[in-house]
Amino acid sequence: MLKVTELAFCCYAVTDMKRARTFYEVVLGLKPTTVRDSEHGQWTEYEFGPYALAIGSATAFKPSPDGCTAALEVENFDDAIAHLKKQNVKFRIEPIQTSVCRMAMIFDPDGNTLCIHKRNVK
Repeated sequence: MLKVTELAFCCYAVTDMKRARTFYEVVLGLKPTTVRDSEHGQWTEYEFGPYALAIGSATAFKPSPDGCTAALEVENFDDAIAHLKKQNVKFRIEPIQTSVCRMAMIFDPDGNTLCIHKRNVK
């Protein structure tokens, strides 16, 4: 029987690691914790808390706006949205309010979708 104990990471496929790292590190402010180049491709991992978001570049790994979407919880939603707009980040879904959160969907440089998210205060 399979018993999952945690989510190790989620990964986005990218075609240009340098361009992707600029977006994830400069625009999103993530700090790389693992960076690897090998004969299988390139890999960069960003850890925050017990979670990790990775970007990978390999010939068999293709970006898609319709794959899994990581939701990045932000400290201040309005400031985050203003920062992304100032950086000319393309929005897939403009900010919306739901009964449990505020969120917006953005594209990375390869067209992958990321969610910018803030849970409602209880």
